[in-house]
Amino acid sequence: MNSESKYSGKVLVAGATGRTGQWVVKRLLHYGIQTRVFSRDREKALAIFGGAVEIATGKIQNSEDVANAVKGCNAVISALGSNSPSGESSPEEVDLNGVMRLVDEAAGAGVKHFGLVSSMAVTKWYHPLNLFAGVLTKKWEAEQHLRSVFSGAGKSYTIVRPGGLKDGEPLQNRLHVETGDRMWSGWINRSDVAELLVVSLWTAKARNMTFEVVNEAEEKQESLEPYYDKLS
Repeated sequence: MNSESKYSGKVLVAGATGRTGQWVVKRLLHYGIQTRVFSRDREKALAIFGGAVEIATGKIQNSEDVANAVKGCNAVISALGSNSPSGESSPEEVDLNGVMRLVDEAAGAGVKHFGLVSSMAVTKWYHPLNLFAGVLTKKWEAEQHLRSVFSGAGKSYTIVRPGGLKDGEPLQNRLHVETGDRMWSGWINRSDVAELLVVSLWTAKARNMTFEVVNEAEEKQESLEPYYDKLS
């Protein structure tokens, strides 16, 4: 734990070997936060993260694996995302059932805060993205489950609904945030999505917030914490 650390708990990252998940881990380590990653492929996780993190091996479809992964963690950040229209990597199995399973096991293990990468337009069943096996609808149902489970006493959640995801360093763009799922398009760096979820661990105004976010203009940022002030 280095002098920069603003959070003393241990965080589990699900979907950690994906492109957004890797940024979540990088930003957690930047702040000196104890990090455990959940991956079905231990060798892949080791190749990416080395010895900088704990590795819990298992499948999001297996409740016992998920329960073992969340044990002893204070927070969870989910960057889970489907990449196939059917099978174990489908929206049904990952974006819905996988996230719901992670939420339930986290709550049962005493996890206090749950951060989720969702998507802009999740409430719009007619959006073109939903042609991919109903992915937006699945994400919306998972959001609803998270809100119902983690809005009680002693628990909290933060749901980030990004626009299209692209690569790039964090804190390089002024962001536009809104609630109510009124935005239709836009882009944001994966690194900034990760940063928003990591700072939600210690930012009081991030508690129980669901919001959309896209880039507004190129402009270096000192911190993304002030965007939570705009929401509240």
